[in-house]
Amino acid sequence: MPLAMNREVFITCAVTGSGATQDRSPHVPRSPEQIADSAIAAARAGAAVVHCHVRDPETGAPSRRLDLYREVTERIRDSEVDVVLNLTAGMGGDIVFGPPERPMPPGPGTDMAGAGERMAHIAACLPEICTLDCGTMNFAEADYVMTNTPGMLRAMGAMMTELGVRPEIEAFDTGHLWFARRLVEEGVLRGPALVQLCMGVPWGAPDDLPTFLAMVQNVPPDWCFSAFGLGRNQMAYVAASVLAGGNVRVGLEDNLWLAKGQLAQNEQLVERAVGLVEAMGARVLGPEEVRLKLGLHKRAPVPA
Repeated sequence: MPLAMNREVFITCAVTGSGATQDRSPHVPRSPEQIADSAIAAARAGAAVVHCHVRDPETGAPSRRLDLYREVTERIRDSEVDVVLNLTAGMGGDIVFGPPERPMPPGPGTDMAGAGERMAHIAACLPEICTLDCGTMNFAEADYVMTNTPGMLRAMGAMMTELGVRPEIEAFDTGHLWFARRLVEEGVLRGPALVQLCMGVPWGAPDDLPTFLAMVQNVPPDWCFSAFGLGRNQMAYVAASVLAGGNVRVGLEDNLWLAKGQLAQNEQLVERAVGLVEAMGARVLGPEEVRLKLGLHKRAPVPA
């Protein structure tokens, strides 16, 4: 696709994630109340979309508990602040293998669930967007593999389409975009698709500019994309994505720091992204404009 600067940009805030960051910063929210409050603060700062995981309130460990997702979504929806809700559907595909000579059985930390179980909170909470990690990938954490087989992705994608929830395709490498195009060609997902380009996640696409441009060139021209870079390159990728025609994602899922030695809060990262986008001469879109742009429909959750 041709590169042309995006003049109307929406910002996504990835509020907490599922990485082992809960003890590295006091600002990483754990409880549903903390996650919702941080999402609301990010929306007030200019994020049109909030991307939410949930964590065990006591330990901060990542969780798939439906009651925690319900509480987060209800708190956000009951607030006076409007924001597009994006829930992860990436949990439940984790395999941690044993040592090289005895990889099986899988070790502690393995969490493999069926498509219906992985989608249970999406069916119950009915967010406007949910993520679809569009491939399998090695992660830098021990022998952990994020596992998303073609069959699993077809099953989960079909469920998203049936529920009327807009998938955000998480692409960690160019092959993930290749398979995403196949899902649209097959009618599993409706086009034009929404894509998040995930840069610098070990061992996916590195966050150098040639690789980023290769990722962008593999996004069909009628699709809508955002991008993020991990850690200290988070704000650099705000500028890079806007220049390449995309939207942006910031937040504590991807980066804990506002500056060297200064831990960030979500709303501070959003405020800085807003400043960068506007300094580039682009306009930051609000949630209702994003709904119109992406064809989203705000709905109530399914009763418990």
